[in-house]
Amino acid sequence: MVKVWIVVGLAVIILTVYSLVDCATTAHNRVRGLPRWVWLFVIFLVPVVGPLLWLIVGRGRRGAGVTRSMAPDDDLDFLKGLDRQKTDEERIRALEQELADLDEPDPRTGSAGSTGTTDKSPTTDKSGTTGKSGSTGKAGFDPDQADPGDGELPGRRDA
Repeated sequence: MVKVWIVVGLAVIILTVYSLVDCATTAHNRVRGLPRWVWLFVIFLVPVVGPLLWLIVGRGRRGAGVTRSMAPDDDLDFLKGLDRQKTDEERIRALEQELADLDEPDPRTGSAGSTGTTDKSPTTDKSGTTGKSGSTGKAGFDPDQADPGDGELPGRRDA
């Protein structure tokens, strides 16, 4: 009878050590039910029941963390991404078209873009600069006139 108790004791010790090592080295996403540190206490403090509970309940399946690969046309997230990408491309195209329309010269006035003003007669303000009445902004700046650049500066001789 003593030999049976020694064998049973060794089996409990081996089961407990195996369960402790298994719990300590199992991936975080495979631990179920309780946090890992609680499982370690249960395995250690409840001799036979703790290790058996860990092996039956606490340890997740091997394939639980592995996702099955699928074809792109079966993946709903991938298909939603395509719709989102298509919508984004259409929105970008529309914005680029708006910018291109703003850059094209207005056939009525010959200037780029339009501000909605109709009075284009030249006037002179306090600083002596010539502008168009009704459309000049701060310091004689004409919003209908293109930005000076690439030889459009007044008084430049190299243009």
